[in-house]
Amino acid sequence: MPLQRRREAFDHPDWLFELKYDGFRALAMIQAGRTQLVSRNGHPFASFADLGDAIIADLNVKGKTVIDGEIVCVDRRGRPQFKNLLFHRSTPSFFAFDLLMLRGEDCRAERLIDRKQELRRLLNRVPANSRLKYVDHIGGSGTPLFQRVCELDLEGIVAKHKFGPYVTERESSTWVKILNRTYSQKQGREELFERDRHKEPVPGWHSCVIACAESKAS
Repeated sequence: MPLQRRREAFDHPDWLFELKYDGFRALAMIQAGRTQLVSRNGHPFASFADLGDAIIADLNVKGKTVIDGEIVCVDRRGRPQFKNLLFHRSTPSFFAFDLLMLRGEDCRAERLIDRKQELRRLLNRVPANSRLKYVDHIGGSGTPLFQRVCELDLEGIVAKHKFGPYVTERESSTWVKILNRTYSQKQGREELFERDRHKEPVPGWHSCVIACAESKAS
């Protein structure tokens, strides 16, 4: 699911709000006793193979399962540290926020709130110290969350419509990022990410289409 942009935070009962984790967006594709982490433009995250091994060790689910999330390194206070991730200075975790496929069943047409409930149920089985983390949310109140995020010098929040399906077209996306404009780790990063976005062979998040199509053939 691509992210739209919005400058100001908002409150609405039909929306939920999550922290925006500062890391590498990835799909975790779990199948046949292994996990492959795949980037936005469809390339395997080979340097995070140990994280994939840790995921399958804690979540040995039967049937192909695809989870959307973020590869993140956090410090002792639980705050993402992008340079630690980029230069492999600490142990990364996978923060899971959506479920695209569960045991071979495509979940993308279901409501977001139902997909997240199923994801939470799935991850309830992992140990407390697992490197596979569930991304929780709050409902309706994006403004106070965003204010707190700025106070804590975090990257921002993501607003998501509770009842939206998972789509790949940016113009149809119901996910909106609201960035902390004073975030101390952002200097020099936005230009780099814009260049990477232009390298995508297909606009938007298309890796999920490939992942789900492969599962139907298998």
